[in-house]
Amino acid sequence: MRKAWIPGIAVLVSVFVSAIAWAATYDSILNRWTKTRDFADRGDSLSISATYYSAEFIEATIQQEADRNLWTADELERYKYQFLKTLNVEDTIPVKLSFDNRGAALHMAPFGKQVWLWIGGKRYEPKDYDPRLNMRVMDKIEGLVYFPRFDEKTGKDLLKGVKSVKLEISGSISMTLRAKTAEFVWDVANDNPERLFAGKAGAKLEMDRLIRRLEKLNGEKKDLEGKLEQLKLEIEKIQARMNELQKQ
Repeated sequence: MRKAWIPGIAVLVSVFVSAIAWAATYDSILNRWTKTRDFADRGDSLSISATYYSAEFIEATIQQEADRNLWTADELERYKYQFLKTLNVEDTIPVKLSFDNRGAALHMAPFGKQVWLWIGGKRYEPKDYDPRLNMRVMDKIEGLVYFPRFDEKTGKDLLKGVKSVKLEISGSISMTLRAKTAEFVWDVANDNPERLFAGKAGAKLEMDRLIRRLEKLNGEKKDLEGKLEQLKLEIEKIQARMNELQKQ
């Protein structure tokens, strides 16, 4: 009877060891994409952490959830689609910000004017962010901030060919910063966001984005066609008036 237990115990031990190893791997990935800055002034202190949602970090987060829940491949794909949809990675670059304040209150509203992401030498404001970041903060708060992934006019991928990105937070949010900006830099040269769109979940997200882009372009086309028609009518009126003047 005891011998029959041995294989089962061995399997449990193997699963337990694998779980520990994966947890260590996930923590290593999390640490790689999380940067922390600490500030202090006259007894007050402020710690700000920023986590860049790279393809590596997102994939590790999804896999950790799948392993924890023992999901099938189909269940993993469904979760991946919902998770990526929530993060809006098909259109934006998500960054999670965490504030641990031990001093005078933080005044961060409007937060969209207090934080920027530098990509390829250009500064970009958020497309959206957690509205809680507008609150007056006495202790701790965290929330996601979403920066544009594509150029508004051309649709070009802003991260293509970029080696690093820099997040900048205005020093005006807290007296503890003493008007200094809080800066966080990530090396993204080897990050490949396109791999997030592999598989069924990724293909569905890409289709969602392309449909929205097509709708936007069709709307712009319609506006331009309307303006072109107005110009055509005005040209005809001018030409008719010129013809009248020539007959006088």
